Amino acid sequence: MPDDDEPMIIDTRKGGSAPRRPRRPAQEPQEIPVRPDGSRPAPQAGGRSTAPRSAAAPPPSGGDSTRMMPTGQRGYPQDRGMSGGPAGPRQSGPGGPRGPRPGPRQAPPAHPPRRKRKWPKVLLVIVLIIALWLALLIWAGLSAWGHVKKVDAFPSGDRPAGGKGTNVLLVGSDSRAGLSAEDGRKLGTGGSNVGGGTSRTDSIMVLHMPDSGKPTLVSFQRDSWVSIPGHGQGKINSSFSIGGPKLLVQTVEQASGLHIDNYMEIGFGGFAGVVDSVGGVRMCLKQDVNDKDAHINLKKGCQNLDGKNALGYVRSRHAFATGDLARAEHQREFLAALMKKIASPTNLLLPWKLKSVGSAGAKGVAVNKGMSPIQALKIMWALKGISNGGISVQVPVANPNYFAPDGESAVLWDKARATKLFDDLNNDRPVTAPTTGS
Repeated sequence: MPDDDEPMIIDTRKGGSAPRRPRRPAQEPQEIPVRPDGSRPAPQAGGRSTAPRSAAAPPPSGGDSTRMMPTGQRGYPQDRGMSGGPAGPRQSGPGGPRGPRPGPRQAPPAHPPRRKRKWPKVLLVIVLIIALWLALLIWAGLSAWGHVKKVDAFPSGDRPAGGKGTNVLLVGSDSRAGLSAEDGRKLGTGGSNVGGGTSRTDSIMVLHMPDSGKPTLVSFQRDSWVSIPGHGQGKINSSFSIGGPKLLVQTVEQASGLHIDNYMEIGFGGFAGVVDSVGGVRMCLKQDVNDKDAHINLKKGCQNLDGKNALGYVRSRHAFATGDLARAEHQREFLAALMKKIASPTNLLLPWKLKSVGSAGAKGVAVNKGMSPIQALKIMWALKGISNGGISVQVPVANPNYFAPDGESAVLWDKARATKLFDDLNNDRPVTAPTTGS
C-alpha cells in the first residue's frame, strides 16, 4: 500500500483506469489534475469538480499533466468539518474557531436545600411583647383596684323588681378621707374632721346602661324633697348622712322605682387627685364663676381645670341663678368630660399611666361589695359615652324653690314627668324628660 503521507494521484485523462484512493484527512496536500494551460477540467456529468477555486500551484517540471494543490482551502466541505471528510476544529461562526464541546449537564438535586425562615422568631418576639404589655396593664389595674374601698351598699327587705338594663348609683360625697390638713387648705375643703367625720352628698346620679342603645345619666338634685324610709320626709342627700350608702340606695329606689344594681362613690380627695393625674380637664364656661364658698374665681371661656378648680366648679351653686339645678348640670358635663379623658389611649394603654390614674382615684373611691374590675371598667366606658351621643338629663322639677314644712328650701319634683322618666328607663325606651327640668 502506498504511504498515506504521499499525495493522491488522480488521472483525469480519458480512459484512465488508475484507481481512486480515499480522500486524505483535512490539511494534507493532495494532487489535483489540471490541464497543461492551468485551467480546471469541466465537471463530469452528475458530479462536481473537486478542483479548488484558488490559484493553482505551478506545474511540476517534466510536462506532467498533474500538479500539487494544497487542501484545506475555504469552500471545501472536508475542510469545514462537513460530510465528505474529517471534521476540522469547531467554529463559533463563519470562519471563527469554536470552543470545546460542553460536558453533560448535571441534573438538579431532587430536594434543594431550604432557606431558614426568620418569621417564626419575629412572631414569637411580638407575642412575648404583647403578653408582657397585657400583664403590666393587668398589674396596674389590679394594683389600683386593691386600694378601692368595698362597702355594703344594698338594703335588705323589699326592693323594686329589676327592669331592663343596668342602673348604677353614682355618689359624689364631701368625704375628706385621706386628706391631710395641708390638702384641705389647698382644696378649700378642710381636713378629715370637718363635719364631725360624717359625709354628705354633693351629687347624686343614676347611670342607666341599657341592654342596647346609648346610656343615660340622670341627676337627682341633692335638695330634692322625698320620703326617707323610717325617717319621714326630707332632702334626699340627708339619707346618706343618716344611714350611709344603704339608706341612700333604699331612698333612691323608693322614690324612683328603679332597681339599683351597682354603687360607686368618690370623695373630694379622690376626685381632685384623678383630675390632676390626667393633666386637668378642658371645660368651656358660659359665664364667670366667682364663688367664695367653693373657693374659685374662674373666667368665662374655654380653659383647662386642675383638681382644685374642677372640684370647686362642680360644687358651686351660689354663682348661678338656678342654683342646685345648674350645679347638677355642670356635674354631669364634667363627669362625662373627665371619663373621656381617663379613657384616652394615653391613660388606658400605658401601664405606668394607668397605675398613676388608678392610684390617685382609688384613695377616695368606694364601690359595692361584689363589683369586679371589669364591671367598674364598663361603668367608666358608659360614662365616657355620655359625651359621645349619650343622654344627660335631670329629674323634672315642678318647683326649685319649694319651702318645706320645716322652713327649709328644697326642690319639688314634677311627679307626672318624673314617673314617665323612670318608667322609660325601666323599659329601655327613649327618654323624653327635658334637660332643664323646669
